Amino acid sequence: MTARSVPSAAWLVARREVTMRLRSKAFLVSTGILLLAVLAGIVIGGIVSATASDPTVAAVGTAQAAADRATGLEVRHVDSVAEARVLVKKGTVDAAIVPSTKTPLGYEVIADSSPPESVIAQLSVTPPVTLLDPPSQNGLLTYLVALGFGLVFFVSSITFGSTIAQSVIEEKQTRVVEILMTAIPVRALLAGKVLGNSILAFAQIAAIALLTVGGLLATGQTSVIGLIGPALIWFVVFFAFGFILLAALFSAAASLVSRQEDAAAVTTPLTMLVMVPYLLVILFNDNALVLGIMSYVPFSAPVGMPMRIFLGTAEWWEPILSLVILLISTLLVIILGARIYSNSLLRMGGRVKLKDALAR
Repeated sequence: MTARSVPSAAWLVARREVTMRLRSKAFLVSTGILLLAVLAGIVIGGIVSATASDPTVAAVGTAQAAADRATGLEVRHVDSVAEARVLVKKGTVDAAIVPSTKTPLGYEVIADSSPPESVIAQLSVTPPVTLLDPPSQNGLLTYLVALGFGLVFFVSSITFGSTIAQSVIEEKQTRVVEILMTAIPVRALLAGKVLGNSILAFAQIAAIALLTVGGLLATGQTSVIGLIGPALIWFVVFFAFGFILLAALFSAAASLVSRQEDAAAVTTPLTMLVMVPYLLVILFNDNALVLGIMSYVPFSAPVGMPMRIFLGTAEWWEPILSLVILLISTLLVIILGARIYSNSLLRMGGRVKLKDALAR
């Protein structure tokens, strides 16, 4: 078989992998659920932001000036204190601001059953505050972005990684691989599996990114797009190469065993490897040191670097350097993975030792 036929054979295997997954109801359902979960989160966020409104107050006489000066209040001018009390009792307004001689302020707040903290906060005189180390982003938004990046990376990697492992073991257990190897070089078989599943994983991530942007536009959350847009683009790029690395590892690890029952023994370390970045980005989403280390470790860079870009703590050259490190690491893993895969694929029975799989 000529050298030119190897890419052709790899593409043939990749097409087979893509076709098999697209025909799988489990894959289609899981993808649909993931997309719906993303869409639901965006819609809920849009509803919450749309329904959030300023407190409404009824203002009477001289107290109207104090109400008008306060920011974050929707003021309704009324003619008398009695009218203001009726509006408060009916729930038409959250509180009433009325003239009073009991306080040096010259007004008091009337509420129904509990002090209206939101109204009081707007009326209070707060001195200006200077922060020496101000946060670059809203804390809640930072947590949600970290959760989104970490969860999508973890779920997609585990889903497709497990699929690759099951496919390799199934072909080895049923000895189908022996038939395939008579027509296709081993390296082309590995390349096809990695390529096919990487295409599907990348398509899923791209769909999530497009759905996120489209959902934010549809719900009027355009300001959020400006905040997460650059980080989202880099996340897609890093995930594309990071998943190729993981796919090669899952394929190589699965080739060490011949039964589905033994799959957990070789894939569990890889599962933990993917879980660590997810946990770290959730727990330390605003920790500069942890995120800095994560952004240069190949297994966590697809999550760590986009988070730093979102927070604005990464220099312009850092994503490029991190991506170069990831590419070099991916190439080295593919070379080692191909050796393990080639040396283990035809060994049946017990688990192949790693040192034997790496032997020339």
